[in-house]
Amino acid sequence: MSAGAVDPVGPADPAAAADPAGPAAPADLLGGPAARDWEFPRAVAGVALLVRYAAARGVPARSVLAGSGLGVGDLEVADREVTAAQELAVVRNLQRHCGTSAGAAVGATYRAETFGIFGYALLASRTVLDAMAVALRFIDLSFTFALPRAALAGERVVVHVDGEALPDDVRAFLVARDAAAIRAVLDELVPGGVGATMRVGPERARLEFPVAELDRPLPAGDQRSRALAERLCAETVTRRRERTGLAQEVRVLITQHLAVGAPMTDVAAALGRTERTLRRHLAECDTSYQELLDEVRASLACSLLGGRSTISVAEVARRVGYAEASSFILAFRRWTGQTPAAYARAAR
Repeated sequence: MSAGAVDPVGPADPAAAADPAGPAAPADLLGGPAARDWEFPRAVAGVALLVRYAAARGVPARSVLAGSGLGVGDLEVADREVTAAQELAVVRNLQRHCGTSAGAAVGATYRAETFGIFGYALLASRTVLDAMAVALRFIDLSFTFALPRAALAGERVVVHVDGEALPDDVRAFLVARDAAAIRAVLDELVPGGVGATMRVGPERARLEFPVAELDRPLPAGDQRSRALAERLCAETVTRRRERTGLAQEVRVLITQHLAVGAPMTDVAAALGRTERTLRRHLAECDTSYQELLDEVRASLACSLLGGRSTISVAEVARRVGYAEASSFILAFRRWTGQTPAAYARAAR
């Protein structure tokens, strides 16, 4: 069967009749995914892929991005992050224009490189099993909504893609997309693919392939490259996992609005809240808007000043939302105990 094909829906036994994809997963082969749910930030590259898919079918970007709070310019910022809610808004628009059946077609276009450093870590793994372990450990660097789990069933590996917790209106689309994406990447790992078959039901999907495929070496497997890629993945998820829930979502939105100072009114509006309500909800999370704003500004400023390229203090100030370099220098000293110039010299 071709990599993009989907097996005809239909259970092989009566026990699976409630859902063509079969019952819920048995004991995990590799442990569960690191993420407990789908509400984690994700790279804008996932949204860009959805927009490109729509454009190839005559749907303009503005129609697909409507209501997401994102513009075409955001898609061109390589390190831009989006919230799960923003990608869901884009998914809903795409489904409205292209239909639920587009889910599997979109998923089949994914490649390991789609996921940046996460995809590089997969390709640099020693075996298929190692790549699957990396995928589950850093699953929140993917674009998935329907979380996967892997189990053994005799001489078969069974990957269950569970969408039960997803919003009703996009569940079928996302289950099909995410399952098709997993199969596309699995089949990219080794020449000829792993021979995965796939069944998609309304709430979950099921992929299967021979257990012997787990030990197949990857052509691009390289211990040094994998170690570097995994270190970069770990650094990224550590930063993302520092905050969860609303605080995490606010951090992502602050980053998107940083060029104009990230006023609280803009971020609150993006969340459909008033400033007062957002302030109260953040207090319930033991944080504040100013604390999150400072975290984002400090993190970005340190990243810019500690990079290989030389960048002026005035330019860093502008990028983190300060109109005056003097105000930024005072803030940076408060955050780090150093001036920006001293930090940059120490970093180099």
